[in-house]
Amino acid sequence: MTQRMDLQGRHIVLGLSGGIACYKAAELTRGLIKAGATVQVVMSEAAEQFITAVTMQALSSSNVYTSQWDAREPNAMAHINLTRHADAVLIAPASADLMAKLAQGRADDLLSLMCLARPIERCPLLLAPAMNREMWAHPATQRNVALLRADGTTLLGPGNGDQACGEIGDGRMLEAYELVEELVAFLAPKVLAGQRLLITAGPTFEPIDPVRGITNLSSGKMGFAIARAAHEAGAEVTLVAGPVHLPTPRGVRRVDVQTAQQMYEAVVPNAANYSVFVATAAVADWRPASLSDQKIKKNGNKVAPTFELTENPDILAAVAQLPDRPYCVGFAAESHDLLKHAREKLTRKNVPLIVGNLGPATFGRDDNALVLVDAKGHRDIPQADKLTLARALVSEIAQRLNASKP
Repeated sequence: MTQRMDLQGRHIVLGLSGGIACYKAAELTRGLIKAGATVQVVMSEAAEQFITAVTMQALSSSNVYTSQWDAREPNAMAHINLTRHADAVLIAPASADLMAKLAQGRADDLLSLMCLARPIERCPLLLAPAMNREMWAHPATQRNVALLRADGTTLLGPGNGDQACGEIGDGRMLEAYELVEELVAFLAPKVLAGQRLLITAGPTFEPIDPVRGITNLSSGKMGFAIARAAHEAGAEVTLVAGPVHLPTPRGVRRVDVQTAQQMYEAVVPNAANYSVFVATAAVADWRPASLSDQKIKKNGNKVAPTFELTENPDILAAVAQLPDRPYCVGFAAESHDLLKHAREKLTRKNVPLIVGNLGPATFGRDDNALVLVDAKGHRDIPQADKLTLARALVSEIAQRLNASKP
């Protein structure tokens, strides 16, 4: 699949302060460049004790700056020139010492001087903290964090986990891929700012006995991609997920369920608190009328067991019938006659938008093609990876919400 250029045309100044997490800056640089960004690396003297400027220059294909006295700049003002055309300054790792400097407005090396001299109104500063758990928890560090946030600085992390010192806790720098995702989300247009989205994803599992059940091949990838795209667009997102093994998109609240009834109970009583409901989940239409409390065994006469089915609640229809319903988007995963069945579902569910796709052609895959069906007609969104499709759908939802405003 073609590499998605989420940072195409972006220029990022990547700062490294001292810390063992500097080793992650190499992978981070590669990730930013693979996403389409140009990267200018600036290193503190302490950072050079952990990774060399030669390494960072080779990876970034650009000269690395380490000193405010660097004479390569014609005006000898690297601290000014480095940020004038930058879309963001990302410091990863950001040590406790550097964060203290920035909070106090100190500027005694190139890295801190550059941050102070950047055009604050158009060049945002993002920090990826990296330090021992006790250093992170220390009241002085937390005071500095509060000051930095009050000044408009964005903190990415820290994460929780194993630390180089052998301890475990908060203070670990986020992984390179997480930082790339965070930066992409930070720079994305906030077309859903102020909106709250409720999204369902994945299959449901309807138990027959303690070890067997009725389910389907939905992977949940499309719903999870929509949740990520909505968060990137500035929305507050809750994701109600059936049984899938996918990581929760960063910044998204996740509620795990198994059965259609559990999904109904997680969605319908709360749906009125959201501005948009996206029903991506492939919910089982039927479930066994009764559940065997023991595994159903073969009986030796080769006669298959039979059991009665009962209909599951219709989650999308129930939300669409609420007096103060959110804007409802349904999904139609069909095996044939996609447009016909999608249009029938639009009418039957009484919703403004149905997103259609051919289920057997997309379940478990990383790409798909969609068709948007509403009362006026339909529009195709051509084959692409699911995150690209999710971003297109989120943009479409944002346009429709804006069009409905008085």
